[in-house]
Amino acid sequence: MKKTLTISAFGFAAAIALAGCAGTSGTTPTNTIPGMGSGGMGMASSSAPATADHNAADTMFMQGMIPHHAQAVEMSDMMLKKQGMDARITALATKIKAAQAPEIEMMTGWLKTWNEPTPMASGHGMGDGMMGDEDLKTLDAAQGTEAAKLFLTQMIAHHEGAVMMAKTEIRQGKNPDAIQLSKSIVTSQEAEIQEMKALLASL
Repeated sequence: MKKTLTISAFGFAAAIALAGCAGTSGTTPTNTIPGMGSGGMGMASSSAPATADHNAADTMFMQGMIPHHAQAVEMSDMMLKKQGMDARITALATKIKAAQAPEIEMMTGWLKTWNEPTPMASGHGMGDGMMGDEDLKTLDAAQGTEAAKLFLTQMIAHHEGAVMMAKTEIRQGKNPDAIQLSKSIVTSQEAEIQEMKALLASL
């Protein structure tokens, strides 16, 4: 949370200031993409473009959510590599990775469709629930119940950040596909936050 991501110029906070700016209009057809899984839109293909009509809030949301999702996948991978992990934690990590990894590709595809800059799907400490390098090192080194509790605590904060970002996009965004993705993120990740809190209390 302390380090600044190199793409901070495109950081999500800028969406608030730029939300009123109009984006590029286009006639690319909208594809219906079913929601599913942790991130919301599930196993959607990046080959399905979003409508090109969008505003600055849509762009900033995508540019912020790509590295946000990437870190959730990174954290999940850490847990999946640990031996003797609680099966419930492994199942949660698997679900998060399965939902959010394809969404990174999908959102990257949308930004390309819009002719907007695409951030690298990496980076730590950009706020909105993101973990800093030291947080990730601690998680990577932890084992057993300690690792499970740390993962849940960190991922709850991570999900809360994603929900906040998604709710801002719902209020300020223009692109219907981006707004639908945001609504799905809010629904699924708020449910997972409650699931993780219950699981944390049981450890």
